[in-house]
Amino acid sequence: MTESVERSVHAELVAVLVAVTQGEPRVLTTGDASALPAGPFELSHRSLQAGLRAWVEAQTHHPLGYVEQLYTFADGDRSDEAGARVISVSYLALTREAGETGVAQVGWQDWYRYFPWEDRRAGAPAVIDAQIVPRLLDWCAQGADEAARARRRQRAAITFGLDGAAWNEDMVLQRYELLFEAGLVDEALRRRGGGASGLPGASMRHDHRRILATGIARLRAKIKYRPVVFELMPEQFTLLQLQQAVEALAGRALHKQNFRRLIEQQALVEETGGMATGAAGRPAKLFRFRRDVLLERAIAGSKLPLSRGP
Repeated sequence: MTESVERSVHAELVAVLVAVTQGEPRVLTTGDASALPAGPFELSHRSLQAGLRAWVEAQTHHPLGYVEQLYTFADGDRSDEAGARVISVSYLALTREAGETGVAQVGWQDWYRYFPWEDRRAGAPAVIDAQIVPRLLDWCAQGADEAARARRRQRAAITFGLDGAAWNEDMVLQRYELLFEAGLVDEALRRRGGGASGLPGASMRHDHRRILATGIARLRAKIKYRPVVFELMPEQFTLLQLQQAVEALAGRALHKQNFRRLIEQQALVEETGGMATGAAGRPAKLFRFRRDVLLERAIAGSKLPLSRGP
């Protein structure tokens, strides 16, 4: 008679908490910037989202604003130190950075610290052609047969914009997972027994960088059809600050006149009557988000100028 062993399962809640500060995308981290805020779901929590808010606020002393469920990570090989299987329910939360958290080992980080190949605001990052592409092509050439090599090459081309393919900023997760499969990120090498990839980009504990990639991809896609970027803006802002926030999240530059024309056409903002002071050059008008269009935009959608570029 075979004795069956019941493996325990733990559910944890993980937060991808995003802000934009001085034109840079930021993510709240714990564990000396190596993990996302996380904690177990407990029966005392009235809901998953309530549990998430409780854990994040307890760990970081930072209240959450806008929150939406992101994804449930339940791969069979996810386990804790005791060997229990771990299911992670992740959430994307948008807020504004409020300075120091007041908690040791908790702080804000530029999300391009973890994904330097995703920031194309000044053009394609040098790391892609200098390190990623040669190593990916080596990996492609190591396929078991011609068909496998062709499939690998096709994936590399689609995800990293090779062989004439366009760069798609939404494919953050697919790019990270390809690098993981090719053994080009530290998390993959840790799973295989050690070593470092040498590729720029800070690693994270467990699969938290994969969860962060999922959050970035979700937000990049969402800002194209929902006005969620205003959750990250102060009460009053200039159009340049708004454009810089969108560029920071999307990871690429936008055409200034096209951006302003579309914002005007969408009627998403209104002038406050004030002017920005303290900056060099001509004072800029201050705007605020028209909260009264939220319901209208939730139904009809809004579109920001993120058409496919080079």
